[in-house]
Amino acid sequence: MHRLKLVEEKTAPALPVNHGMPPLNMEGNPFSAFEFWPGWVFYTPVAVQWIWHGIKYRSASLPLIANPGIELSGMVGESKDAILSLAGEKAKPWILPYVMWEKSTVPAETQAHQALTTLHQAGLGFPVVAKPDLGCRGAGVRLVENKAELEEYLRLFPDGARLMLQKKAPYNAEAGVFYVRYPGEKRGRIFSLTLKYNPFVIGDGKRSLAQLIDDDPRAGKLRHLYRARHEDKLDLVLATGETFRLAFAGSHCRGAIFRNGSEYITDALVARLDEIFDDFPGYHYGRIDLKFRDMESLMRGDDFALIEVNGASSEAAHIWDRGATLKDAFSTLLEQYRILFEIGDLQRKSGHKVPTLVELYKAWRREKALVQHYPSTD
Repeated sequence: MHRLKLVEEKTAPALPVNHGMPPLNMEGNPFSAFEFWPGWVFYTPVAVQWIWHGIKYRSASLPLIANPGIELSGMVGESKDAILSLAGEKAKPWILPYVMWEKSTVPAETQAHQALTTLHQAGLGFPVVAKPDLGCRGAGVRLVENKAELEEYLRLFPDGARLMLQKKAPYNAEAGVFYVRYPGEKRGRIFSLTLKYNPFVIGDGKRSLAQLIDDDPRAGKLRHLYRARHEDKLDLVLATGETFRLAFAGSHCRGAIFRNGSEYITDALVARLDEIFDDFPGYHYGRIDLKFRDMESLMRGDDFALIEVNGASSEAAHIWDRGATLKDAFSTLLEQYRILFEIGDLQRKSGHKVPTLVELYKAWRREKALVQHYPSTD
């Protein structure tokens, strides 16, 4: 059994962007026709279906108990730490190690020193990935490589909020694996597998970073994301062949490139996830974000590390592949929420108390109030 092998990033040679992933084909149309349409377009049919299922099952809140181990099933306002803390001794080795920190009113320099001591006590050091404990879609995620960057992150982070400092994965390849297991079943299934590519440009010794972004068929259409993120480097002229990564966080709305990886789903990978989530009480539905060595390893169910485990509001992210159709996107989302209601109904029958939609609304308000104060995302 091959589990996560931690390496010291400071001594390991830098890996190429998207190392371990299948080659990224950027020929042809860089987007689907609907890839960046407003979210309400996709979730209006889901809302209508939600109302219908609410009538059918005599409860509109059943999705909020599909994952009874997670607050509101992970629909909104869930704690990353609380979800990962569900893992038992057999599941923990598959999770990238991390420490939690609560931002106080103490000066950022002092807190950075204290947080660094906590990291060292946990056997961790730079680089780490800093991220809010509450928040989704890559909000506030940054790669922190030294104490000065940690100070800056803490300075920008809202007081009283908790953040996670997680070991940077020893792998560059990343995927979102949507896993479903109905209560009482011994075997789950992978509903969706999405490969997440970091976008990048390659220098020619002549053009500035701003020009490289503008001239790229895909990046040029998302210049508002990349230019703002790299505002202090836009005049930089990259050497011929030099690679510059435009986004670190594996989030579609932050500029990552998603591809449908359903062809790489294997029985071995499903069996490995079954083994891990046998030791993850109260989790039945959601997307697992993971880093892996290479496709062959992932397909064998080996050499990968869980970054996050997301709950009921997860998307089967393959719908953002440029080759997806609008029909596929709608049918996938509707299927997701049909499954949520089915699992929630089973959980209700087993005795789990159903929360109210008022509780969901309050949690959404709390999360929204925090997210607007998070640092920008890498």
